[in-house]
Amino acid sequence: MFLDYIMELDILFYLGIVAFCAGFIDAIAGGGGLIQTPLGLALLPQIPVSSVIGTLKIPAFSGTAMAVKQYLKKSKVNWGFFLILASLSFGSAFLGSYVLTVVNNDFMKPLLFAILIVLWGFTYIKKDFSRIFITQISTRQKYIWGILIALLVGFYDGFIGPATGTFFIMGFIFLLGFDFFKASAYAKMINLATNFGSICLFLLKGTIIWKVAIPMAICNGLGGYCGAKMAILKGQQWVRYIFLFIMFVAICRFGYEVWFK
Repeated sequence: MFLDYIMELDILFYLGIVAFCAGFIDAIAGGGGLIQTPLGLALLPQIPVSSVIGTLKIPAFSGTAMAVKQYLKKSKVNWGFFLILASLSFGSAFLGSYVLTVVNNDFMKPLLFAILIVLWGFTYIKKDFSRIFITQISTRQKYIWGILIALLVGFYDGFIGPATGTFFIMGFIFLLGFDFFKASAYAKMINLATNFGSICLFLLKGTIIWKVAIPMAICNGLGGYCGAKMAILKGQQWVRYIFLFIMFVAICRFGYEVWFK
């Protein structure tokens, strides 16, 4: 009994480290799920996958919430615009999850693998990543591009999922001309909306393991706070390197699934 307790504390310790690192990276460039989800599943092999995924939504939410609080200090948000994008992303993610129940998503992975390589190359070449790429955009164009991003990335979040925050940030920077801090604020607030929807579902199903979720939520929240503070302190050009690293991890993830699964 005592040995089982020690082993449980040991696993919680490693899960806490994973959660902190995921929150830290996610606050800077998105993609925390690329770290937290596979390692969470690996460290909790005896627990049903649905329970692990539901449990991990709690720390993901707390880390994102802490990062949002920091980024909102640097950027003003058009709340009407945000509510439209969040609502569309929520509905689109729901549709994506429904489609996933009837269609296998494996056929999309080679396409995403290719898209990520192109985007990685573009981000690498663009040394002025931290600058606003679009100096003039009409309100109508802003809403059209914003709605398109919300629908496409929201559907992706429900259908496949990994690096959703990264895709949101890239869309807001390259299509709407947001600076990194503003793009991150919008991306993370929309992620809060989609994560909250998932949490509601898992709460109703009763699959969340709270003795794991709460310690991880504290660690992820701390990581999110530190990551956002670090990004603001170091500046946007430094973020570009972290962004490239996260995209590289995503490329490796999809490459593995395309070529070796």
